[in-house]
Amino acid sequence: MTPTPLPRPFYSRDPRRVARALLGKVLLRDDGPLHLSARIVEVEAYLGKNDLAAHSAAGNTARTAVLFGPPGYAYVYFIYGNHYCLNVSCEPDGKPGGVLFRALEPLTGIDAMARARKINLSSPRDLRSLTSGPGRLAQAFGITRPRDNGLDLTSPSSTLWIGEDSFRPGKIQVTPRIGIRKAADHPLRYILAASPFVSGPKPRKA
Repeated sequence: MTPTPLPRPFYSRDPRRVARALLGKVLLRDDGPLHLSARIVEVEAYLGKNDLAAHSAAGNTARTAVLFGPPGYAYVYFIYGNHYCLNVSCEPDGKPGGVLFRALEPLTGIDAMARARKINLSSPRDLRSLTSGPGRLAQAFGITRPRDNGLDLTSPSSTLWIGEDSFRPGKIQVTPRIGIRKAADHPLRYILAASPFVSGPKPRKA
C-alpha cells in the first residue's frame, strides 16, 4: 500500500500526542531517481519554551524559527560537529514544539541507504544499525540542514515527507529521553516495543 500524507492538523497539537501517533508511520525521501522509505519506530517529544532540553527554550532565533512556525515542517540541526538530526514542528503557528526522530525500520531503498552510510549489509545486525539513531537515519536519508530544513513534511511533492499505510503499531513503551542532560527525567521517548530497530535501551518488562 502506498502511504498517504499525514495532514497538517495531525501535527497541530501537543508534541506528546504527535510523538505517540507518529509511531508506525512512514518517512519517505522522493528525490529524482532516489526513493527511500522507512517506518518510524522511535521518537522523542520536545515541549517548547518551558522544556529546558528543547531548542525553543532559547527563544525564536534564526536557528529555531521553524519550531515557532506552522506545524508539519522539518526542523534540522547539526550536532557534535558531525551529524544532523531531523525533527517535525508541532503545535499551532507561533507556539513552539517538536518531535525528534530517533530510529526507523528500513523498508525500501535499503541499498541506497547502505551506500550513504558506507555500510556493507552482511548481517541482520548491519541492517538494524542502518537507521538506528538520529544521526544514522539522517545520513541514510541524506538529510542535512541546508537541504531539508523548513521542508513541508505534509506534502508528497516535497522531497521528504511523512505518510501512513495500513500498518497498525503494537505495544508502545515510554521512557525518559536519552542523550541529553537537561530535563532528562521526563518520560518523553516513545518506542514500538517489539521493534529491533530502536536506538537505545528498552524499558525493562514489569
